[in-house]
Amino acid sequence: MKQAQITLYGTPPSGHAHRVELLLRMLELPYSYVEAPAAVRNTAEFLRLNPLGQIPVLTDGELILCDSAAIMVYLVKKYAPNSTWLPEEAVAAAQVQRWLAIAAGEVRYGPALARAITHFGYRGDLSIAREIAHTLLSFMNAHLTGSRFLALNQPTLADLACYSYIAHASEGGISLAEYPQVRAWLAEVEALPHFKPMQALPLA
Repeated sequence: MKQAQITLYGTPPSGHAHRVELLLRMLELPYSYVEAPAAVRNTAEFLRLNPLGQIPVLTDGELILCDSAAIMVYLVKKYAPNSTWLPEEAVAAAQVQRWLAIAAGEVRYGPALARAITHFGYRGDLSIAREIAHTLLSFMNAHLTGSRFLALNQPTLADLACYSYIAHASEGGISLAEYPQVRAWLAEVEALPHFKPMQALPLA
């Protein structure tokens, strides 16, 4: 059966889009990338894809999917159902899901928000965002002691979901100097086949 054409709508500095692009590359799925900055996201054409006007959006043939976590789950279930990216075993699946929740919670409201406030004028309290980030990083650093990856002994969606904004935490004025295990984990993700870095912004 011929694979439907996959298109990813995002922007190079978006960690939410970057995590999806990492998975597409690591699954070796052909795709096209459409840049969708704010001006594009406000158009009627884009709002038909996602009425919330948010990226990433992925289309696969007639299918339209929004939300990075949902997109990643779909891609693994559709194109790599027997891989370890999203395991079926109950405990392993729960461990991955925990980190997907952290990506949507502490990562989003910590390093991601600090970066967005600093560079994109997002509303929010920068000091609180940085405090959340350092609490998260301390937890991650302890969790990663003796572990190469977040959820299991091999890379999973957990690692891709959390990587981008942690790797670019310094762009929100958050240093990783005190978190050697986190830095080692970032290096493990960056060593994976087909890795592509996210576009960097000036340091805060």
